[in-house]
Amino acid sequence: MSEATDAPARQAESGPTRTSKTTMLIEQRIAAPKCVSAPPAGEASPPSRVPEQLAPTKLNCELSQDERWYVVHAQPRREALAEAQLAAQGFHAFLPREMKTVRHARKLRTVQAAVFPRYLFVVLDLDRDRWRSVNGTFGVTRLLMAEDRPLAVPKGIVETLIGSTDDKGIVHFEQSLRPGQAIRLIAGPFAEALGVLTRLDGAGRVEVLMKILNGEVRLNLSRDWVKPLIGSDAI
Repeated sequence: MSEATDAPARQAESGPTRTSKTTMLIEQRIAAPKCVSAPPAGEASPPSRVPEQLAPTKLNCELSQDERWYVVHAQPRREALAEAQLAAQGFHAFLPREMKTVRHARKLRTVQAAVFPRYLFVVLDLDRDRWRSVNGTFGVTRLLMAEDRPLAVPKGIVETLIGSTDDKGIVHFEQSLRPGQAIRLIAGPFAEALGVLTRLDGAGRVEVLMKILNGEVRLNLSRDWVKPLIGSDAI
């Protein structure tokens, strides 16, 4: 994963002095802040049992004056369980997801995965909510702290992630793609392979030139399957 995915862990170790660096690394992956138009959540009682694979839904990112988003550190591969269990307690939680291709038993599968492995977000009013109960939630390791208080996410970060989420709960990052740029495939049978972007169209498709063995092949792919290499220039 990129350096952005590891930034929250280093921030937890070194304290609030790393906040600005963590914010910068996360902001590299998201577009300008925007919110989702959605009605405020109701006051219905949460279900007593929520399955781990909770179906992602659009969230309302409008917060009250004293509410902020905070970072939750989850147990390994239990981000979805943590999100579901927090929701069952009445907390407003959000797990950013993206599509990722994984290899298992010589087979490829494209699955939903956490954008920031082992991290998700939760809304809290520290003077109103029993926020220490978050640390005792199934799937949760702890809230990220700044001394003796949970560490708030700078305003606009989580709101932008929510605003970039589609109806299936997948985050789509704005990418500055251009012909001639070096790219990496993140999904499909050639996941993790490198290539060169040769063409963009208006239908969300891209053409990529890849070198395979002693030849070259052109692939027509979904734009979401391609990410530019950091710092790459047109060649």
